[in-house]
Parts: sequence; structure tokens; C-alpha cells
Amino acid sequence: MLLRRAVTIAGLLVATPLLGVAHEHEHGQADHPPLPAALVRLVREATRPFIDVNAATALGYGPFLGCVSGPDHGAMGVHYVNLGLYGDGKLDASTPEALIYEPSGDRLRLVGAEFIVDAATWLSTHQGAPPVLEGQVMNLVNAPNRFNLPAFFELHVWAWRENPQGPFVDWNNHVSCAGQPSPNAPPPDPGADG
Repeated sequence: MLLRRAVTIAGLLVATPLLGVAHEHEHGQADHPPLPAALVRLVREATRPFIDVNAATALGYGPFLGCVSGPDHGAMGVHYVNLGLYGDGKLDASTPEALIYEPSGDRLRLVGAEFIVDAATWLSTHQGAPPVLEGQVMNLVNAPNRFNLPAFFELHVWAWRENPQGPFVDWNNHVSCAGQPSPNAPPPDPGADG
């Protein structure tokens, strides 16, 4: 069923489709599927070369803290962080500071990206305003935090795995750490893209 909202125009109640939802013909067929947010599309195109994690490691990305599971639901996966990008104090939708992979046995599958910038550096050079990337306000993570990092701003973009809570929410119920090998198993093949 197509979600609609009511809009009052000159006293008339008009039903209009919600932004991003496909328009319906009289017979209930959709013209086209909903388009993902512009930032999701940009990140998907920019990170396509990193489907193979070897390409990410060749450009300075490395695993950070293992697979991150949610406190009560979902997961983030394994973050491959480029410390040079994290430390530069800049944001660019085509160059995420972290790539996110989901372990699945001996494979790592690219599921998203994360943009991260040191809060003190950003705020000192942007008159105290929080960062906004392609219209998305980034989230502040204060220190102390579970990552033992100074305060930072972050934004997850689930460009390769749908998130039922939305494309910019931290935890994704469709991502799991359950597929990682047991501690006694050999390390995963970083080149496998599944």
C-alpha cells in the first residue's frame, strides 16, 4: 500500500505521495521504485572499487576493533579505517574515512561506509557548527567513548545493505557479526567479496 499524506490547499484535502515513494497509477501499479537518498548513491559509486577489501587495504584502510555488534539489536560490522583521512579534518562524500564489511565465514562483504572527523578539529575551523554531509547532519560521539577516541562526529551510510531503520542510522538489523569465524579458525580471506 502506498503511504500518503494529507495536504490542505485552499480548504481542499488532497492526498499526495510521500517524498521518495513511487507514484501509483489508477490501477495500483508503481511508475518506478523509490530512489535512494543522493548521499547513498554517491557513496555507493565512490566505494564500488572497495568491494574487494584488498583494494581498501592497498589504499591505507585497515581493520579497527573487529566486528561491532549492537548493544541490543543489529550490528555495524568490521570497520576498515583510513587514519590519514580521519586525521585530515576534512569531509568528502567520495572519500569515506571508514569502509564497513560484514564477515561471512572466510569472506568480507562491503555493506556501507562511515564518515568520521575529529570534533575539536572540525569545530575550531567551522565556527562551532557541526558537520553536514550532502544534507545529513553528522552525530557527535563525546569522549570518553567505547572506542577510546577523542570526541568525534560520525555518519554511517548503508550504501550496500538496506537498513530497515534508515540509511544513516548507526545500527543495522540486516548486518550481523554471527558469520565471523571461530577464534581457532584461520583468518578470513580479505580478498573474497562474496
